[in-house]
Amino acid sequence: MTKLNNLKKEVLKANILLWEWGLVVGTQGNVSGYDPASNLVVIKPSGLPYSALKIEDLVTINLEGKVVEGKRKPSVDWPHHIYIYKKIFGITGIAHTHSPFATAFATAGLPIKCLTTGQADIFGGEIPITPYVDNKEDYIGQAIVKGYRSHCPAVLLQQHGLFTFGEGPYQAVLSARFTEYFAQINLFAILLAKTFHKNLMPLSQEEIKKWYERYHGGGYGQ
Repeated sequence: MTKLNNLKKEVLKANILLWEWGLVVGTQGNVSGYDPASNLVVIKPSGLPYSALKIEDLVTINLEGKVVEGKRKPSVDWPHHIYIYKKIFGITGIAHTHSPFATAFATAGLPIKCLTTGQADIFGGEIPITPYVDNKEDYIGQAIVKGYRSHCPAVLLQQHGLFTFGEGPYQAVLSARFTEYFAQINLFAILLAKTFHKNLMPLSQEEIKKWYERYHGGGYGQ
């Protein structure tokens, strides 16, 4: 139970970070964490304001969606979280947001092209987009898994928003913050290039690979 209690603390902190970092408005968005040892998922309750969120409000469910602990209803997105955990090995945290810059790209049906070395570092290329699906059953989870690109911790869902992943809830939220950051940079770059009639080109695959590998074990950091 100690491990599950620690996961609850991580999920609570990650959900509050969504709010503190301006990635959510109102009660939209959610974060979950997965414990592979017990096959249990801790997730934000549905419709509860972030400012009022407490650890006892979190809901623990199994991989069939049955509540095993908690008095609240789990997020309505729980089927998608569970589907992703089942299908993508190694993910133990998921965040979902409608953050404005990322969702602007999702609304336009556009991936976030890799225009900068910073995005190459984190995402290893463009942030993909998957076609719109409705929220019945686990259709969104299926779409996200289909659109997932290996080693890229983010997928846009057309006309909906963003799903991000990581080794734990914090990493998933950090990926959401990075996605919003690069979406903002890209949007401004696109507008500036159009205004000044510049030809805006993504980084080459060779350059993306070089920057990504340096950042992930190739000499970056301590």
